[in-house]
Amino acid sequence: MKNQINQDKENFSTKKLFGRIPVLAAIGLVVGAIGGYIYYIKVGCASGTCAITSNPWMSTAWGGAFGYLIFDMFNQKKKKES
Repeated sequence: MKNQINQDKENFSTKKLFGRIPVLAAIGLVVGAIGGYIYYIKVGCASGTCAITSNPWMSTAWGGAFGYLIFDMFNQKKKKES
């Protein structure tokens, strides 16, 4: 039973979305983009001179990039058998 649970976790982390993007990294992209937009709303930039936080598109894009990178760290790579 425990082996089956570990195998299911491994299968989820190695599945790919559209055959290219790991599912876990795609989830991170979405979570990061939402976080970036929330950061824009809550913190933002009052003067408008901040390069990232003065524009909602930029803060959403940077949040998505950070989310992708952070969630991709937990993605298990397939081991090559020799």
